[in-house]
Amino acid sequence: MIPQLVTVRWRRRGNRVRRLWIPVVPVALLLSPLLVLAVIGGVVACLLFDMSPLRMLGGIGRVLWTLPGTRFELEMHGTAVFLGIR
Repeated sequence: MIPQLVTVRWRRRGNRVRRLWIPVVPVALLLSPLLVLAVIGGVVACLLFDMSPLRMLGGIGRVLWTLPGTRFELEMHGTAVFLGIR
């Protein structure tokens, strides 16, 4: 299943927690012109470095497929950041 929602939560020392929910599909639709250029650039790079473009796209697809359920937490100098992908 592709990721549907990215949750970003952060807090600074002494401040309240702030949350940001980012829906993946609408953001991907808005950035689709750049995505097309990135795919074309990736295919050209694969051909220049003598790699299979289909295997590269398959590898990227596998990484995206495993993202749901990923959690990333970081705390440094009184600032904490949490990133969760559903």
